[in-house]
Amino acid sequence: MRPLSYIELPLAEDPRQVFTTDLTIDGAAFHARIEIRYLSAPDQWVISIWDNASSELLVNQIPLICSYGELNDLLLPYRYIRDGAGLGSLFVIRNKDESSAGDPAKGNLSEFALLWGDTFCDRQ
Repeated sequence: MRPLSYIELPLAEDPRQVFTTDLTIDGAAFHARIEIRYLSAPDQWVISIWDNASSELLVNQIPLICSYGELNDLLLPYRYIRDGAGLGSLFVIRNKDESSAGDPAKGNLSEFALLWGDTFCDRQ
């Protein structure tokens, strides 16, 4: 069994961040376009993911919610959306033991890390 592989997505306090990244999800190469946005009304960060090759929007504005010490796969509802292939797993975790907030909000995004990679739940 091959070990799970994850990348850490870059995060900044810029209210709209757009970038592309290459990663391998469950052994399949994927070129993604990522948009991370801050929404002021709910004081929340969200992520949208496109297949960069086809420009298809795969997931739109998923709230970045921290796991509170538990693994919470934000992509679980989108498990087989990409031509039968999965989108893998996406986790928001704290960079510090003590955080000023439970979830990423205005001014504290750097206290969290965003990990994306192989499907976690299927590996038991």
